Amino acid sequence: MERLSRLYSKLTNLLSVLAPLVDLTLRAWLFVVFFWNSGLNKIQSWDSTLMLFENEYEVPLISADIAAYLGTMGELVLPLLLLIGLFSRFAAIGLFIVNLVALYSYPFLWTPQGSAGFHQHLYWGVMMMVLMAHGPGKISIDWLLNRKCKEYQY
Repeated sequence: MERLSRLYSKLTNLLSVLAPLVDLTLRAWLFVVFFWNSGLNKIQSWDSTLMLFENEYEVPLISADIAAYLGTMGELVLPLLLLIGLFSRFAAIGLFIVNLVALYSYPFLWTPQGSAGFHQHLYWGVMMMVLMAHGPGKISIDWLLNRKCKEYQY
C-alpha cells in the first residue's frame, strides 16, 4: 500500500508540474477560436458580418449594428487578455457572455443540423467556466501581479 501511495504521489506531482502548461494551452485554444477564427474574420469581411447580424442572428434588446460592433470587439479584446493572462477571470466571464449570446441568437444551432455547432459552444463555455473558477495559472500576468501584491502586504 505504501508503494502505491508513493506512486500516486509521484504522478500527482508530475501533473502539478504540467498544470501551468495545461492552463496556458486552454487560454491559447480559446484565443485561436474566438480571436483568430471569429474576431478577425468579422473585421476582414465587415459587410458580411453586418448582413449576418441583420438577417441571421437574432440578438435581443439591441440593434444589429451595435450587436455586431460589441460582438466583434468582445471577440478581439477578450481573447487577447486571456492569452496574456491579464484580467483573465473577467475576460473569461465576458467571453462566456459573448458565447451565450451567440448560442441564444443563432437559431440554426438549435436544429438537428446545427447540433455540432451547439455542442462546440457548450465545450467552449465549459472551458471558460474552468478559467473563471480556476484562474489563468502560473504562466500569466495575473499570477505575476498577484505575487507582487503579496510581497507588499504587511
